[in-house]
Amino acid sequence: MKNKTYLYAFFLIITLGFVAYLDSPISIINRSISYSAEQPILSEPVSVQPSDKTEIIKKLESAEKDNGYIIETYREYEIKRDKNGKITEEIPTSITETLKYYDYKLN
Repeated sequence: MKNKTYLYAFFLIITLGFVAYLDSPISIINRSISYSAEQPILSEPVSVQPSDKTEIIKKLESAEKDNGYIIETYREYEIKRDKNGKITEEIPTSITETLKYYDYKLN
């Protein structure tokens, strides 16, 4: 009985070792795959011109502390820019977000 248990354990270890080898980057089936980041990244410079389109940004509207929590409220704003990229108009929207997180500085 002990010999069968050792034999099963031996075959299990051999099988797991073989599967680990096949999964590794040095195995026969993975030799054509590159796992390193040594390949150059191709990028092209692009000139971007500001447009008259509106952007949406979020600004902090209020921050308060309540029972060990910090509650921050953000409001979305539509921002319009001119051709030079300067802000011409800032319009608040009705969309707000509230974040609540624990203040770890208390402990």
